[in-house]
Amino acid sequence: LEILPLSKLNEVYESGRRFYVGYTDPSTSEQHPGWPLRNLLGMLSRCWRGSKERKVLPLLAYRRQARKGQLWSSRSLVFSVRFGGDAVERPRFVGWERNAAGQLGPRMVNLSGNMDPKRVAETAVGLNLQLMRWRLAPTLNLEVIANTRCLLLGAGTLGCNVARSLMGWGVRTITFVDAGRVSYSNPVRQSLYTLSDCENGGRHKADAAADALKRVFPAMDARGVVLSIPMPGHGVPSGSEDTVRKQVEQLEQLVAEHDAIFLLLDTREARWLPTLMACARGKLAINAALGFDTFLVMRHGVGERSEVVSDKLSRCGEGPSTSGDGKFVPGGMPSTSGKSPSTSGEGPPASGDGPSRSTKELATSGNGQSVSIGGPSTSSGEAQLSVDQLGCYFCNDVVGPADSTRDRTLDQQCTVTRPGVSMMAGALAVELLVGLLQHPEKGRAPAGTGSWDAPCESPLGMVPHQIRGFIGRHHYMTPACTAFSMCTACSPAVVSQYNADGWEFVVRVLRDASYLEELTGLSRLHAETDLDQVWALSDSEGD
Repeated sequence: LEILPLSKLNEVYESGRRFYVGYTDPSTSEQHPGWPLRNLLGMLSRCWRGSKERKVLPLLAYRRQARKGQLWSSRSLVFSVRFGGDAVERPRFVGWERNAAGQLGPRMVNLSGNMDPKRVAETAVGLNLQLMRWRLAPTLNLEVIANTRCLLLGAGTLGCNVARSLMGWGVRTITFVDAGRVSYSNPVRQSLYTLSDCENGGRHKADAAADALKRVFPAMDARGVVLSIPMPGHGVPSGSEDTVRKQVEQLEQLVAEHDAIFLLLDTREARWLPTLMACARGKLAINAALGFDTFLVMRHGVGERSEVVSDKLSRCGEGPSTSGDGKFVPGGMPSTSGKSPSTSGEGPPASGDGPSRSTKELATSGNGQSVSIGGPSTSSGEAQLSVDQLGCYFCNDVVGPADSTRDRTLDQQCTVTRPGVSMMAGALAVELLVGLLQHPEKGRAPAGTGSWDAPCESPLGMVPHQIRGFIGRHHYMTPACTAFSMCTACSPAVVSQYNADGWEFVVRVLRDASYLEELTGLSRLHAETDLDQVWALSDSEGD
């Protein structure tokens, strides 16, 4: 038995060998062959139309049917067809249907949605979200999530986890910003990288992360930007001012192009410039920072700081808490330490070692009760802060950002944190964003603190200002802190100076971080604090 192509038909016919011309027959009728026979005979008639010999062609109509789990071909037909020598006209096409214009013609069917793996994946990835809306949250707005453009500053442990969670929620536009390269210690903790990304010196993290997202889901609009973010106190090397200026301009352009900015950087001072830019442009900024067994996830207030907040925090322009004669009252500041706290993780887990005493802060105690320290309250007893009152990452600092890595050894500059902490913080950061997007006021949603009887306008529940986690005790808090009128990142004095001077302001801060303390009044506040301490010492000696 030999199977030959149809082009060998004349050769086999002339040789006198026994043969059959076979075709696949879809018909189930025992008396009538299927439609493909018509096309086959039409083609053979045109091939033999010049021949005077009448030819008899044996045909095999192969039919295969499945019965009881087995394939059978017993219903196949064998018959002969006689060809005459007369010329045969081309048969007319039949089976046309009227198209949209009402004319007879072929109908085209696009099967790419069922045959193309990329198109199939694009349809399938949204099924879980659609099911969520269908069964559990009918008011869930999936379109606003998909259309949100997210900028991830940092493509390390937090950046990888945040990106995967954003994909799960249906976000389709993600941009990574990072200047580092993938090292051999990264793939086990940073889920978007593999061993091949570490070879030959390592790929840039931003590019490797963007390519990894496209491999997971080809329809992702993911890109990587290799960019080093200028930081206060790190200076501007001689001859590189133009390069640093281009970095600042590129970062500003990226912030302007995106809707949500995630601050996932290694150091505290690296978050200052993106925080300032997001505040100046009214962008939603979400911060995630890690300690060894602690984490902080918070959103920054959106919009201009109101005069009411500034008046409540600063009397007569002297400071956040003053006495009747305008002198500073010790202990009235958000943080009483002389240095900005820092950790060895991906940024410090908190912007202060303790709760603020002068700011209006809402915290949740260990027994789950809501503790209100000032601030407006709803009818249900739940205290909430409006968005223009919410502070940023630097609002609990009484010193300006500086080079936090100068006095650290190499081992202290590495990220030291429990592996699961980054996954928790990354997931909560994304959930905070999605909760804000579902709120009627979006990024301007007021902050709640987790009271069970508080009204929730978002279908996904409360949208807090901060989420602080302590894994060693498996304890979480959702405090809400007001903005600080002397904040080095979001105060009106800093934002207005940045809007007015732009690059000149930024380069001055990069070269001299103490300029921020002078601009905001923190340096004067420090001097008054030292003076009060001297008076206290004098009184104690007199006693």
